[in-house]
Amino acid sequence: MDRDLIEGKWTEVKGRLREAYGVLSDDELEEAKGDREQLEGKLQQRLGKSKDEAREMLDNILAKI
Repeated sequence: MDRDLIEGKWTEVKGRLREAYGVLSDDELEEAKGDREQLEGKLQQRLGKSKDEAREMLDNILAKI
């Protein structure tokens, strides 16, 4: 379900991620393009967060959509 939501509303998800976490580049976001695990990994890597923290961050973004 999350994957369908992320892929279906990718432009909105990408915009919200860019607003909330400006450290993610357009290239990184396009590379992940709707793949939740990749998005979590990018957040984890770029922000120095744990896997659980990255998952919670993405959950918060998705809850707003």
